Amino acid sequence: MLQQIIDRRLSGKNKSIGNRERFLRRHKEQIREAVRRAVDGRGIRDMERGEDVHIPKRDLSEPVFGHGEGGVREVVRPGNTEHVKGDRVAKPKGGGQGQGGSQASDSGEGEDDFVFHLSREEFMQVFFDDLALPNLERTQLAETPEWKSHRAGFTSDGTPTNLHVVRSMRGALGRRIALGTDKRRELHELEERLTLLKREDNRDAEVQRLRAETEERIQLLRGRIEAIPFLDPIDLRFRNRVRVPVPTARAVMFCLMDVSGSMDEGRKDLAKRFFILLYLFLTRHYEKIDVVFIRHHTQAQEVDEQNFFHATETGGTVVSSALVLMEEIIRARYPRSEWNIYGAQASDGDNWHHDSGKCRELLAQQILPLCRYFAYVQVAEQEQNLWEEYQKLSEEVSHFALRKATEAAQIYPVFRELFKKEGAAA
Repeated sequence: MLQQIIDRRLSGKNKSIGNRERFLRRHKEQIREAVRRAVDGRGIRDMERGEDVHIPKRDLSEPVFGHGEGGVREVVRPGNTEHVKGDRVAKPKGGGQGQGGSQASDSGEGEDDFVFHLSREEFMQVFFDDLALPNLERTQLAETPEWKSHRAGFTSDGTPTNLHVVRSMRGALGRRIALGTDKRRELHELEERLTLLKREDNRDAEVQRLRAETEERIQLLRGRIEAIPFLDPIDLRFRNRVRVPVPTARAVMFCLMDVSGSMDEGRKDLAKRFFILLYLFLTRHYEKIDVVFIRHHTQAQEVDEQNFFHATETGGTVVSSALVLMEEIIRARYPRSEWNIYGAQASDGDNWHHDSGKCRELLAQQILPLCRYFAYVQVAEQEQNLWEEYQKLSEEVSHFALRKATEAAQIYPVFRELFKKEGAAA
């Protein structure tokens, strides 16, 4: 059988998708290095854009066949003001390669770089190449699906516990009506005939014969009507349930951020950068994932993305309020049996001293048993009471991690360390 495959991917004019993909695979290391340099040189807010990649010409060279110069030939060199016929022209220095590159050179040697532009999608693909959300198995529907039972009408076979009484009795009534209608009609006609025969002369032999036949037929029909069962096995109807596959890779990430008065603009910016990177990571890898934003000072509040990153608050700090709200949201909307739950928290570590111990207890007893992974990032160097309590917890629980990030350049390495793929170098 001949099968035809049509590639309907959109490509611009004079562009080859296949050639570009082969080029990206061939120069993967150079592209990765260019992406790393771009990450170091730009803010996380500017992550969602492409990048120009420079590849030295020497890395693009390929062996080629050429014809050596020989014999007597006439060559016209345009723009010649120095030589006349018969002069010997020396070869240029550097094997025929003139000055190149973007910088001037006094040696007469150089090399041009090949420059091409990585699209936003290609940039993000390289950027997230060795990252993955910990412990989340992205089970595909076609591989090992989870089965869920759904109602699918009624069936004539089943267990007594699934018997639908009303539907069964309705079927039995319809069957009895269908089977007895003709017999009841004939019985009614015979009863009317018998009534008329009884009015005739009983001494007439023919009348007596017809009356006996009619009574016999009436008795036969009544027996047949009474023989119709009230409930037959074919009347029984059972609730039918079918198993359908459902995706098992549903995940929700809770983002908790301190916006109290102790968090100055620099610290808030670090926290915002961390969550922006986290948000980009989640939307890049998981199409069906919920992200819940919780910001807090003395009180916690669930907000949308715009308010989470841009709204300002002042006041004290009670971190436990965010953890309590997180647990309430999990219990109400994200049952652990159906969702993979992850949490990430950013703070400067400053907290009401009576509240830090409560935070550790909430995490240990309420939050972490529900979560697959929880990460805490402190955007201040000084270790305060919250860091000390969390550090005790990290020694006891394997799926809880904490790190520090005190400047923008540390956000990306910290993020990679917290969410690196198993076996990949951070």
